[in-house]
Amino acid sequence: MLYKNVGKKILFKMDPEKAHNVVIGGLGLAGKVPGMSGLLGAIYGVPAYAELATTLWGISFNNPIGLAAGLDKNAHAIDGFSNLGFGFMEVGTVTPKPQPGNEKPRSFRLPQDEALINRMGFNNVGIEELSENIAKTKNRKIPVVINIGKNKVTPNEEAEQDYRTCIRRLYAQADFFVVNISSPNTPDLRNLQHGNDLSNLLAAVVDEMNIQKEKHGDRGKPILVKIAPDLTDSELESTVQTILESGVSGIIASNTTISRDGLSHPNQKETGGLSGKPLTHKSTEVIRRIYELTEGKLPIIGSGGVFNAQDAYDKIKAGASLVEIYTSLIYEGPGVVKQINEGLIKLLKQDGFTHISEAIGAGVHGIR
Repeated sequence: MLYKNVGKKILFKMDPEKAHNVVIGGLGLAGKVPGMSGLLGAIYGVPAYAELATTLWGISFNNPIGLAAGLDKNAHAIDGFSNLGFGFMEVGTVTPKPQPGNEKPRSFRLPQDEALINRMGFNNVGIEELSENIAKTKNRKIPVVINIGKNKVTPNEEAEQDYRTCIRRLYAQADFFVVNISSPNTPDLRNLQHGNDLSNLLAAVVDEMNIQKEKHGDRGKPILVKIAPDLTDSELESTVQTILESGVSGIIASNTTISRDGLSHPNQKETGGLSGKPLTHKSTEVIRRIYELTEGKLPIIGSGGVFNAQDAYDKIKAGASLVEIYTSLIYEGPGVVKQINEGLIKLLKQDGFTHISEAIGAGVHGIR
């Protein structure tokens, strides 16, 4: 209630990008101040529910709710976010070289639609500074995922080198990686989701991961591919088949959408990727279709319009093993993580499940 009555009102009077920077700066500072981590954990932390704990790719997750990429682009606030109850978090998207992103303004709220539009354009500090920021993390409580992309000036035919560079430099610091080929804000990036471009890129990424696996003498790091919600069914079928054949570890569904269906706020005219409630159903249906196409054999992280426990549960029953939030954190505040997890416990009990794994794909007929 404190966030909605005070914090949200203050932040929503600011430019969205300025408010974003204030929050990241505050959480970054909170992670460094003695006692603040404990205070955040006491207020927003999520108890260790046995029903929600899971292991995927050999990685332990205390609960299935993660922070999507885009909020902590430069890994300034890992300590802070670690105390807000998340089961894991993504940082990035990071590119090999620093880049400023697109011209401002580039972030827009649509309060009536409980949505955001952004055209940030992979603004980030680059892999060297990101690596330094991660190294400064004092108390890494949850898995940290690094979302990687290509620089804007890198042509698609050379994109694989950018992704290789990110993996090579950040290998030791990531629990797993996400290959971002679905942002609508980098010209032609989404073309990498199709055909030979996709198969060649994923072959290069898997090859680089194997090189690093041998170099470090470990079991390797999982690689997931983040796809757009705007693929046609035939495009999705082709893309998923290529991903299956590539040997990567999973899919994140989905990124932001370029659709503007059903919006009422004037900011709907802004170009960029739309996130929030208008994406809730659309992303869930993409998850369901991926689960059907893969016969439940490839783990899915569900993302898009998750505002409450029912939204998250719907994605899990559609086939998601984990779920991410972003926009709901801005509209609902940090307490939403605890609310979703507590709600999931109740929903599992209502359906007679004793563990979250039993609900994965339970709403998809003919698979389980």
